[in-house]
Amino acid sequence: MHILYVHQNFPAQFGHIAAHLVRELRWQATFVSLLPAEFRNGIDLVNYVPTGGARATSQFCSRSFENYVGHAGGVYNVLRGRTDIRPDLIVSHAGLASGLFLRELYPDVPIIDLFEYYYRPHDPQSDMTFRADLGWQPSEASFLRARCRNAAILLELQNCQVGYSPTEFQKSCFPAEYQSKLRVIFDGVDRKLYHGRGEKLRPPMADRGTRKIAGVEIPAGTRVVTYASRGFETMRGFDLFMKAAKIICDQRTDVIFLVAGDDRIVYGGDAQYLGGKTLAQWVFDQGNYDVGRIKFLGTVEPSVLAEMLAATDLHMYLTVPFVLSWSMMNAMSCGAVVLGSRTPPVQEMITDGENGLLADFFSPEDFAEKAIQVLNDPDAFRPLGRAAERMIETKYSMDAVLPQMVKLYEEALQVKTGLESPRPRPIAK
Repeated sequence: MHILYVHQNFPAQFGHIAAHLVRELRWQATFVSLLPAEFRNGIDLVNYVPTGGARATSQFCSRSFENYVGHAGGVYNVLRGRTDIRPDLIVSHAGLASGLFLRELYPDVPIIDLFEYYYRPHDPQSDMTFRADLGWQPSEASFLRARCRNAAILLELQNCQVGYSPTEFQKSCFPAEYQSKLRVIFDGVDRKLYHGRGEKLRPPMADRGTRKIAGVEIPAGTRVVTYASRGFETMRGFDLFMKAAKIICDQRTDVIFLVAGDDRIVYGGDAQYLGGKTLAQWVFDQGNYDVGRIKFLGTVEPSVLAEMLAATDLHMYLTVPFVLSWSMMNAMSCGAVVLGSRTPPVQEMITDGENGLLADFFSPEDFAEKAIQVLNDPDAFRPLGRAAERMIETKYSMDAVLPQMVKLYEEALQVKTGLESPRPRPIAK
């Protein structure tokens, strides 16, 4: 069995399943991405170059689609020249390094697409309108563009045999007429990396001496609160987290905050409202912060992030209704007590008081009050973290997800070929 993966990045969401199929089932895997070609973990990497994309003069609403077509063309061109690649199944990330044109190269090969999000401009639970508290009304052009951004997704929905989304919330965003075509399978948490480290990293309060976490020296008896995001932006509630952190700092002198991520915009349109500042700069202008106790770590290696999450007394996670961040699931896998925003993506994973805590997204005071309850007696809240870790291990770990993914692959092959089950073809020696 030969599976062709298509994604701009490697390993992204596909690398782990690809490595598993090569290692355990002796399937063949080819991964097409923007990275230089090489073998990794038995996976053949093929590099593509986009054939074009949006320019400064392009119509604002069509830019995403132009970039999408450029990537689809690059994938098509590189594989058209690789007649040795004859896949039995194609797995692609819809809307990124698209496999849309591959139907022309491999007309009889089933296609599975990963669908992360469908834009709903005026929905009350839309990522575009949820932060009405800021008074930043998206421009008319932004609403128009959102509808055009769905064009690529709709083409992929029509083109694939079956698709999947990581969470029920993300699936629910898609049009009703395509719901039957979508399954829910999470990306999978790497428990070899993200797991509880016992009392070594998070000792009971009575036993805490000076220790070092993610390169930061933590004084004896100090509580640790963490926050992680690829970028500091309003969609991930960075501004509200900082307000809550200020309240906590004002009430307790024995707390240090470890913040992983970069001061940049990854999602959303914050930049158009900040007057040339970054969001962190804008936040600091709003009030006085004890920057000596808020340690900004920048982008950290996965192993450092795992250490940080395993050592924290409380991990705070906020998001508007949007794609759920891996960081929250990684924190739960590490046994951290997670205080999350009461928004649909988070509520799908956290049951308040059972495997974590929830607070009002728009209320830094609510976040601070619940955080202080935890910090008053971190040891008493440990059972929440242990329950979270058990949930990840049983439902969302790689070991739990891989059989679901293989079953989905089998389903796609059955839809196209009518076979009762795929017939694995070992890699030629």
